[in-house]
Amino acid sequence: MGRLFVKICGITRQDQAEAIAALGVSALGFIAVPNTPRYLPLSAARWLGSLPGSVEKVGVFVDQDPRTIAAWVEVGGLTAVQLHGQESPEECRQLGEWLPGIRRIKALRIRHPADLEAAHLYGDCVEALLLDAYHPQRAGGTGQTLNWPELAHCSLPLPWLLAGGLTPDNVLQALSHLQPSGIDLSSGVEHQPGDKDLDKVRRLLQQLGSQGWQIASALPQPNQGL
Repeated sequence: MGRLFVKICGITRQDQAEAIAALGVSALGFIAVPNTPRYLPLSAARWLGSLPGSVEKVGVFVDQDPRTIAAWVEVGGLTAVQLHGQESPEECRQLGEWLPGIRRIKALRIRHPADLEAAHLYGDCVEALLLDAYHPQRAGGTGQTLNWPELAHCSLPLPWLLAGGLTPDNVLQALSHLQPSGIDLSSGVEHQPGDKDLDKVRRLLQQLGSQGWQIASALPQPNQGL
């Protein structure tokens, strides 16, 4: 089927991060947003630096100060940042100047296909996009899915990740409708928020392997298209 970037997000424990990395996923995600269910304080995140270099380390931020993001990059050795708030194209562009070499993923919360128009505003100021289900109060990790058939013919200007309520049980159905560069799972591979279920992660990778998907080590470069 091709190569697929697989990110497991909302990790809070070192032992689980190491175990999930060893299973061969592409990326691990860490929530740097206070007062959210999977928040990992920077003061507790120094162990990120000991994770294998083969796995991407993605910090998730919501409308946060660039200095906070830069501190996370320095202390945690992040290789990418995921911007899950109302960050403007100009703010994303400036962040790239602050943090050269750090990949930027702009998350878009989708209610209707028309919401995808915003994606084209970010085509030259981030390296990838992420499509998540809209929730009026929460920026992600809600377990809600997108309407996959409704988005089947969407055209995006950058490589992109599919998020929103994905589980080992529905991921192949989602991929039958859509052709993302990667997938992002959080609540779908948990016992409870921040406590990952390693058996579900294994089952996810087995499901993908059963259909011939190989796990990509990195997202495509923007100029490689979808």
